Amino acid sequence: MGFLDNYEGNKDRTDRWLATFKKGRIEVNIVEFNAEKGYILVQAKGWRDQTELEPADVDYAYGFLAAYNPNMKRWFVEDTVTSAKMRVMANMLGGTEKPTRETMEQVEKLSTQVATADVKADYDYWTTKHGDVPSYATAGEAEQSGIASFGSSIDEIAQQLGGELVEEKPRCEHGTRVWKTGESAKTGKAWGGYFCTERAKAAQCEPLWYQLGSTGQWVVRLP
Repeated sequence: MGFLDNYEGNKDRTDRWLATFKKGRIEVNIVEFNAEKGYILVQAKGWRDQTELEPADVDYAYGFLAAYNPNMKRWFVEDTVTSAKMRVMANMLGGTEKPTRETMEQVEKLSTQVATADVKADYDYWTTKHGDVPSYATAGEAEQSGIASFGSSIDEIAQQLGGELVEEKPRCEHGTRVWKTGESAKTGKAWGGYFCTERAKAAQCEPLWYQLGSTGQWVVRLP
């Protein structure tokens, strides 16, 4: 069973419609059309017989010129109008896919063209050089040539942001430590440190103590 066997042809669907709704009718209206941009929106309405005041079904079809196969571009308006009619018929008749065989043939041809596009099989994109790409043995060589290394780039970003690069918080066996600061009631000196998050005090890891250095920055307090 082929891919297109699931789809009904335009003539087959029209014949089935005429046999089912002998007094029915279909009206088609162009909702929007732009020749410059190459698109059209078509509305189709279907009635089962002439006595119905309101349509039994309404559907739409959108045609976009750029998406058509080259040999079908000149008929994209007619094709879109037919598509709108076929969609309404499918809704009212039931038992079939909305797209017809003719529509899906275009899809199949377009898919085949994309899959079999002219690509050089022996072209190696990994080893082929595209333009003059400089190569440097060390970061120092790159920086001398005007190309910033990873480290210098990070420093520059920090300066531009006006911020400070903060080291990753230390961890212990209970997880990531918490930074705390305060002031000694006895000496009046500031203290800081990373503390264990374990709730049970007896099981807590020893704090990592810090002190204020001469530059006003926190530094590790040596034992």
